[in-house]
Amino acid sequence: MAKAVFHKGQRVYVKPVGTWAPIEHVNPQWVKGVEEPLRITYDVGLGREFHAHELAAEDLEHAKPDLIETENWRVLRSVNRLSADARDPRHPHPGTYPVVVTDEQDWGGWRVPVAEYDRDPIRIEHQARVIANGLRLMRVARELVQFAQDYPQDTPAHLQDLAQQAEIVLAAIYHERGPNFAVDAAAE
Repeated sequence: MAKAVFHKGQRVYVKPVGTWAPIEHVNPQWVKGVEEPLRITYDVGLGREFHAHELAAEDLEHAKPDLIETENWRVLRSVNRLSADARDPRHPHPGTYPVVVTDEQDWGGWRVPVAEYDRDPIRIEHQARVIANGLRLMRVARELVQFAQDYPQDTPAHLQDLAQQAEIVLAAIYHERGPNFAVDAAAE
């Protein structure tokens, strides 16, 4: 006898396909004279029905880990073999361009087209350092906000203002409405 593990509309990870999908239909297979279904399959709109062992429920508490805690971005250098300008000794790193990687396999992250790098290599190098150190700045901002909240009487007024600005920036990053959410377009 089988019992339904998932329900209609629930978001599940489909292991054989390697993607997330919502359950569109729960399909029990009934047999006459039996009170419970023999088996239950789930239609997730991917062309066939899946059994419960092929699906994994989304863990809402740990569905999306905080990238400040789990990631460590860094700058790697890629060889630029296609452009003669990249071998120009005036470039900060002749023959290469920066790649900011955001995962352990050195795959995901920020890349810049070679033509963009050739146009202004010093600007692109600066952008790579800013992006790669963005998580560290977010950690500092989060600690500043936490300190100002934990010790409001001991925090100087200027530091309180900085903590409030840090809270606004973190809210903008996480797409949340923080206090005084109006972000100045000139500051961006």
